[in-house]
Amino acid sequence: MEIEKLQQHSRFLVRQRVRLMVNQYEVHVENTDGSEGGMVAFAQQKRMAFKEQVTLYSDDSKSYAFMGFKARKRIDLASAYDITDAAGQPIGVFRKDFKKSLLASTWHLEQPGLGVATGSERNKFVAILRRVWDVIPYAESLPFAWPYHFDFYAGDQIVFSVEKKFGFRDRYLVDIKDSRLDRRLVIAQAVGLDALQSR
Repeated sequence: MEIEKLQQHSRFLVRQRVRLMVNQYEVHVENTDGSEGGMVAFAQQKRMAFKEQVTLYSDDSKSYAFMGFKARKRIDLASAYDITDAAGQPIGVFRKDFKKSLLASTWHLEQPGLGVATGSERNKFVAILRRVWDVIPYAESLPFAWPYHFDFYAGDQIVFSVEKKFGFRDRYLVDIKDSRLDRRLVIAQAVGLDALQSR
């Protein structure tokens, strides 16, 4: 989908595909009736990479890569992820706030000209419960039953949210409130919330 057309949409559905050894995600627009519309991106996490890297294609044929993100450093829990366009030019950055994420996962998304949007888990109780779940023996092989949601703010204004839907597969509703946000950056951050959450 052309960038101009992508910018006209404010709600997206992100769905993880269940695959061994690799994370894959489909990104669709949400229709006005709440149903899933056409695919706008297909994301795949690079296998066996020294640095975390995710490429986003225009569809699941993977014939055209229109953006991606990659960690700046190899083993760094607070590493920044550079988001680039099809030509490899930087269009934004996101990073995890390691200290704040000890209690509730917190991310910062930077868009040139707009500054920084900070997102954290909406429900602090669920955030703590997820951390307890991770230390229970054998629990890591079971899906976490409670969905979690992220709200991203610029100052005191919410600019977008990512809500995890209940289900066996990871599914998210992305709702953009600020029309100035580059949809590519928001989609990259939404995919990153799932693909990189445990890091």
